[in-house]
Amino acid sequence: MILVTGGAGYIGTHAVLALMQSGHDVLVLDNLCNSTRSALDRVASLAGRRPRFVLGDIRNRALLDSVFAQFPIEAVMHFAGLKAVGESVREPLRYYDTNVGGSVNLCQAMAQAGVFRLVFSSSATVYGQSKKMPINEHCALGQPTNPYGQSKLMAEHVMHSVAESDPRWAIGLLRYFNPIGAHASGLLGEAPKSVPNNLLPYLLQVATGQRPSLPVYGTDYPTPDGTAVRDYIHVVDLAGAHLKALDYLMNHTGISVWNVGTGLGYSVLELVHAFEHVSKVKISLSFEPRRPGDIAQCWSDPTRARQQLDWVATRDLNCMLEDAWRWQCRNPEGYVLDTLELKIKLADKGHFYKSSAFKRAVGSALFR
Repeated sequence: MILVTGGAGYIGTHAVLALMQSGHDVLVLDNLCNSTRSALDRVASLAGRRPRFVLGDIRNRALLDSVFAQFPIEAVMHFAGLKAVGESVREPLRYYDTNVGGSVNLCQAMAQAGVFRLVFSSSATVYGQSKKMPINEHCALGQPTNPYGQSKLMAEHVMHSVAESDPRWAIGLLRYFNPIGAHASGLLGEAPKSVPNNLLPYLLQVATGQRPSLPVYGTDYPTPDGTAVRDYIHVVDLAGAHLKALDYLMNHTGISVWNVGTGLGYSVLELVHAFEHVSKVKISLSFEPRRPGDIAQCWSDPTRARQQLDWVATRDLNCMLEDAWRWQCRNPEGYVLDTLELKIKLADKGHFYKSSAFKRAVGSALFR
């Protein structure tokens, strides 16, 4: 059995589905602070069986000890954590407590239970303001520009230390670039519970008329169009990388590190224009000053993942945006409504969303 912390969240649900479809038994541990258990109902409908679920927090050591004592856990995929750059600047202690303290607690509980295989959800932010592009795993770890990145780097240091202290540990650090997209079924996707902190979820809410315009933070970066450049990766490709990493750790001990990205960088404006092409919806923009903690550009060299894991991202930017738009059209309120309820609500209330573009998109996505 694989324990997936944060398994009801955006990336976690896609990883849980991939694990189950590959034959694994899965136990999800999630405190639901930024997720919902109904997402796991969607996973069950796609997988044909239901993952086990425990409501709880990785900072609760007694709960972790109970979980490891009760279930035959072989390995852990650790997604539980906070992940918004801007929020981390405003609430740094919350990020260190959850992302660092929670990871320490989890490693202690694992060692106590004799479970030593761990796939960790890390981030490309650990490279800080890297001068080299694309970024490979040999690049120096920098000084991350925000508490979120610092918390991920600190958690990595913890895991390096425990692996060096005991040769039984097999730890894979997956440094994500920018996960976007959704499951092709339209049943799983990113569903922020409050104002979205990331670019694409915010853009999608603008496209459906829920927000008036998309703020573009910074137009004076040293990039071709002045807006920040990022490496976007489809969340389903990302989930596949976790399965490959888990397989690798079955035969390798110590610490292994992999960048998980496409190796391509797109600016904010390039992503917006690509979305407009896919959706046929014009996005209203508002140009704002740079945000604290943001960097100009960041994209990956994923060569090591290809060589060691036999993994490569297969979905391009258009696919990412098409899948994300399908998810948004079918689930404008996230997991609040199922598809049938949404059809009824839209049929009964034509003014449910004010955007005529949204109504046209939903019409094509749902009523067919």
